Amino acid sequence: MDLFAKTQPLRKRPWIGYLFALAAPVGSLELRLAMDQLLDHSLFITFYPAVLVATYLGGWRPGVLAAVWSALLASYFLLGPPETLVFYGASEIVGIAFFAVVSTLIIALIHTMERARTRLASASEALGKANEALEWRVAERTYELLETNKALRQEIDTRETAEAQVRQTQKMEAVGRLTGGIAHDFNNMLAIVIGSLDLARRRLARGDGDVARLVDAALDGANRGAQLTRRLLAFSRQQALAPVVLDVSGLVQDMAELLRRVIGERVDLETVVGGGLWRVKADPGQLESAILNLAVNARDAMPEGGRLTIEARNAPLDDGNAARKAGVPGGQYVMVAVSDTGTGMSPEVAARAIDPFFTTKTVDRGSGLGLSQVYGFVSQSGGHLRIDSTPGRGTTVRIYLRRVIAPAAAAVDALGRLAAEAGRSAALPSGQPDEIILVVEDEDGVRRTTVAALRELGYTVLHAASADEARALLQAQPGIRLLFTDVVMPGTTGRQLVDAVKPRRPDLKVLYTTGYTRDAIVHDGEIDPGIDLLMKPFALDQLARKVRSMLDGETAS
Repeated sequence: MDLFAKTQPLRKRPWIGYLFALAAPVGSLELRLAMDQLLDHSLFITFYPAVLVATYLGGWRPGVLAAVWSALLASYFLLGPPETLVFYGASEIVGIAFFAVVSTLIIALIHTMERARTRLASASEALGKANEALEWRVAERTYELLETNKALRQEIDTRETAEAQVRQTQKMEAVGRLTGGIAHDFNNMLAIVIGSLDLARRRLARGDGDVARLVDAALDGANRGAQLTRRLLAFSRQQALAPVVLDVSGLVQDMAELLRRVIGERVDLETVVGGGLWRVKADPGQLESAILNLAVNARDAMPEGGRLTIEARNAPLDDGNAARKAGVPGGQYVMVAVSDTGTGMSPEVAARAIDPFFTTKTVDRGSGLGLSQVYGFVSQSGGHLRIDSTPGRGTTVRIYLRRVIAPAAAAVDALGRLAAEAGRSAALPSGQPDEIILVVEDEDGVRRTTVAALRELGYTVLHAASADEARALLQAQPGIRLLFTDVVMPGTTGRQLVDAVKPRRPDLKVLYTTGYTRDAIVHDGEIDPGIDLLMKPFALDQLARKVRSMLDGETAS
């Protein structure tokens, strides 16, 4: 094919083929005459190339001309002109016939090859055009796809922007609802505190000592504010938990009497505890508070009375239908369910039930933080919360807590411990002047109040506003028995202070206090082992009992 392509310019000129058809046989004759003795029996052998080349250059017509011209030249000059009109002899006729047949085959073969080459060239040209058309269509389609993808990308970006704006709007609405609820509740509580204290100050200024009721009202308002803060921290999963290996069956059964007093006589209480209940790791006080919150919600949903059921059972859930039905990941859980036969909730209300400050109750029946607090505690404990409710038929709230493998001795009867504490003498435990306590607090007002409270309890109290002052006092006063330090302070934190002085004072007892749990002594929502913590704000009786228990050797394990 390369030879055909290279000789294409010659073959495009037909006269060259005819010229060669006339000239080449003459050259072939001269060559034959020159090699006469060598080619004695091959009369036409030198003429075949002339026929082949003539056909190749000009086509079948110049080829036929070259064959006829070669036959005439060979017959006249090699065989001699016939003396008569009689044909040549048999051998000459056979030679001429053989030459004619071979020349015809050569011409036919070259002609067929030329036609095949022409068709192939046409096919190649058509294929090239088809490829060009295909490439053009591919390029056109690619452009269309790029434009479509660009439009889709712009639509996706627009949608993402719109969704981000919607999320931001929803977030701001949630923040607005949260801050509005906080402001509403705190302003009410501050109104009680400020109003009561103002009235108490005016009465004292007049010499009227009857202010106990006003002081109690102020304390009640302050305590409600502290409770609101704790609930907000619980919802945001930032509260400090002290989880222990817990026997849920004992906790539920021990709470029955308390729950009966809370829900009243119009509601029938039933507790159902499964046998062989597994143990869980959770903060017992928070779990009690969660059950109590759910029970109060259930009571409020049954204004005309009804039935409240507290159920605790093992809930092994595989990764298939059971887990999907429960709406929690597969695993082994202990389920605590609180069910009522009350008014129930619509799907829309149930979907927002855990939102803080969202409530369907009247203003005087709660702030809407109870269920959100339960949700925060359960989530922080690594568990799951599920709400099932049907309008007019009641509500069931299920708490799923992960099973833990622990020996029976590790279980803690939290309510029994709390009951024992509650049964102690109402008198606050006091201290002795030789029991020296160092208070480290950077806030002046908090430090003065804490020092005054401890001195009121009978202790000798030193105080410092920074870690540096505390180190100097600890070095100067070897008789200090208890270090009561804030955790979050400018510069050196309370934890860093303790780490610095403990090697020199290993017998020094340490009690931390803080108003926020994300700090150096709480990790993953749990108080570090061996840490004693008193959360701010604390009442005098809480401070008295905690300090006394530490000085008596009852520290965290």
